[in-house]
Amino acid sequence: MCAVRADWSMDHDYGVDRLRRSYDSVPPGQTVRLAKRTSNLFRPRATPRTPGLDVTGLGGVLAVDPVARTADVQGMCTYENLVEATLSHGLMPLVVPQLRTITLGGAVTGLGIESTSFRHGLPHESVREMDVLTGAGEIVTARPEGDHADLFAAFPNSLGSLGYATRLRIDLQPVRRFVALRNVRFTGLTELVEAIGEITGTRSWEGVEVDAMDGVMFSPGEAYLVLGTFTDRARSVSDYTGQAIYYRSLRERTHDTLRTHDYLWRWDTDWFWCSAAFGVQHPVLRRLWPTRWRRSDVYHRLVRLEHRHRVFARLDRIRGRQQRERVVQDVEVPLENTAEFLRWFARTVGMSPVWLCPLRLREPSGPGSARAWPLYPLRPGRSYVNVGFWGSVPIAPGAADGAVNRAVEQAVAQAGGHKSLYSDAYYDRESFDRLYGGAAWRAVRNRYDPQHRLTGLYEKAVARR
Repeated sequence: MCAVRADWSMDHDYGVDRLRRSYDSVPPGQTVRLAKRTSNLFRPRATPRTPGLDVTGLGGVLAVDPVARTADVQGMCTYENLVEATLSHGLMPLVVPQLRTITLGGAVTGLGIESTSFRHGLPHESVREMDVLTGAGEIVTARPEGDHADLFAAFPNSLGSLGYATRLRIDLQPVRRFVALRNVRFTGLTELVEAIGEITGTRSWEGVEVDAMDGVMFSPGEAYLVLGTFTDRARSVSDYTGQAIYYRSLRERTHDTLRTHDYLWRWDTDWFWCSAAFGVQHPVLRRLWPTRWRRSDVYHRLVRLEHRHRVFARLDRIRGRQQRERVVQDVEVPLENTAEFLRWFARTVGMSPVWLCPLRLREPSGPGSARAWPLYPLRPGRSYVNVGFWGSVPIAPGAADGAVNRAVEQAVAQAGGHKSLYSDAYYDRESFDRLYGGAAWRAVRNRYDPQHRLTGLYEKAVARR
């Protein structure tokens, strides 16, 4: 094994001990939370009344095994640091969520997705084992089989309500120096969906292997699939960390090539297209805006400041502008219902562009069927498309804030889909339990957190505090 840190066992144990001691110091009845420097959540959260749990020393890569193609990673390690460690061995995680500061533990307990998900599923499906600090204050090692298999299965999408991962062992895949891209335009959504189905089934398009696939819909009559193939050859390489903006290239180029590192973070530089809200896409301001600030975590901090102080909202009221509703969601829709959902979305919500990311639960390497995950019950063997849309819409006269988000939830349910819980949610408890494995969650919670010290899943995801 090639260890990234030869002394990792002692350092890791020290970090775990600090975490446990800080957990023990939280008074009974007080909210338990992590003291993280960054967050990719958009859910409303109460002002913390107690210090967050001490995660000092739990943000690194412990070891990379290039032979077994695995990595031992601490729960607070960001994908930015994880990728840096694995690429040096010609390896990468099976799925790398699109934003640099998403942590491995966060992607597993809160879900994540990216362009390799049509081949490898979601990040939690590459986990072989994980150490979890439970609500009882104990560290247990959960695996797909064994004494803690119930915790292993229920941990994805539990959002910290069942504990916090301190170490995870994950599978890695070999990768090459570059990613060759084909930007394939579709003028009809039916044709787009048919192409996704073909590529998912054959893992190729027009005779060329496809290692990664995502896309963008600008309108029902203009959508693109971006098909990536790992390669060691490149005549020229594009750079979208400077003046050029990645999502615009889909309309401008039919073929492109990026360094693998740059491909993994192609969406982070401009937070997909959301940097436009800060003026960063204007050529003059872009030259003045430091490159080190063209990152999703910088934009997210600006958004949190606005949510806290409401400066722009006050200016809009003074100017007599219509109030706006935040609509920031990622939803998974069955492939066969995706075209209809996208038409409904374009007609009813009208936000553009939207991100498209096909996915399918990871197929087992040996005999047997794909594993089901009770708190996010996508169906094994079925293809889905993640539809991501992030922005705001005017609140219609007579409508309440949240009306559009509620309509989205209803449309997703009618399409047989689910939505991620990192943002606003409006479900009643009965509907939430039905959609997100309430009975399975309660059984696991009662075993590992008998005093119910951790905040419940519904309370974290939906209930306003």
